[in-house]
Amino acid sequence: MTALMSRPIDATAKPAAVQSEPDAPDAFDADGFAAELDAIRAEILASLGQADADHITSLIRNQRRLELTGRALLMAGVFPPAWLAGVAALGLAKILENMEIGHNVMHAQWDWMRDPEIHSTTWEWDNVCPSTQWKHSHNYLHHQWTNVRGMDNDIGYGVLRVDPEEPWQRHHLFQPAYFVALALLFEYGVGFHDLEGDIERGEPLELAKIMPKLRETLSKIGRQVTKDYVAWPALALPLGVPSVVASVAGAAAANVIRNVWSFSVIFCGHFPEGVEIFDHDPERPESKGEWYRRQAAGSANFTGGPIMDLMSGNLDHQIEHHLFPDLPSHRYAEIAPRVQEICERHGVGYRSASFGRQFGSVIRKVARLSLPWN
Repeated sequence: MTALMSRPIDATAKPAAVQSEPDAPDAFDADGFAAELDAIRAEILASLGQADADHITSLIRNQRRLELTGRALLMAGVFPPAWLAGVAALGLAKILENMEIGHNVMHAQWDWMRDPEIHSTTWEWDNVCPSTQWKHSHNYLHHQWTNVRGMDNDIGYGVLRVDPEEPWQRHHLFQPAYFVALALLFEYGVGFHDLEGDIERGEPLELAKIMPKLRETLSKIGRQVTKDYVAWPALALPLGVPSVVASVAGAAAANVIRNVWSFSVIFCGHFPEGVEIFDHDPERPESKGEWYRRQAAGSANFTGGPIMDLMSGNLDHQIEHHLFPDLPSHRYAEIAPRVQEICERHGVGYRSASFGRQFGSVIRKVARLSLPWN
């Protein structure tokens, strides 16, 4: 571990303009709102130290041990209890790597450590989406333009109608089926999500424009497939073909578990009823306080306690994450009550409910907006 540094990475670059209305339109003090939230951010950044570094290094170490345990159990997967335990261990390891480790490392939350191995510029996660493309579509586009129509490609991921102002089309009738398919194959939805990220709105889609990113994604898919379904299962060959088959099937099951869970967490934080979607207004600059307000109003939290915090990558505090994407995520629970109090005092929506209620709300919205009269 290299020496600890206290310099923050400012990942909160502000977009030029949006058009939105505050939840309490009479007297929204944008500057005061920003100042109070800035003070929380500065306080956390100033307090970062060895305990925080120990959190991420121990988590990475334990996640890798869990993955090895899962892979070993799958090699003994001809015995059903071993296979089930292996799937559970490998699925949990993949969830931890994607949610609490990879997502947050690539957000530059740990760049202050100056550790070249745990750094946003070097981390490559266990996912078919290349890290460079994810950082562009997620860090650069989504986090700047959260829930802004025509700017945030994460609104429905280009597949689902989750905005009632989006014109209904016949294919939306099938979006409950798209919803299930996207959940099962979520890493592939993320993997191809940035192909059009550099194409301006209204610009024609040409194969030549997306080919470099497509090649990069296909190459990453090849590496992931080789690792999960060729290299690791090959180590089981001395135990016989049934062990190889068990290893392949177990890796596939673990990937589905990770996909469904990460999909559920992301959708609970972005698309429940009541989460606001905004129009883009290039003529009106957006102040920092207004940007903060949009991040809060365009997000939703869900409750669950410390285990849910860890399993969700602390994205059960999606509001705090959208406000402070570069703060180490394990500190979100600490600041959430203060953020909620500030939001409520300034008349800014702070939406939080149980995981079940939020996911149920998402399901109802997807079903409702699949119909032409909604």
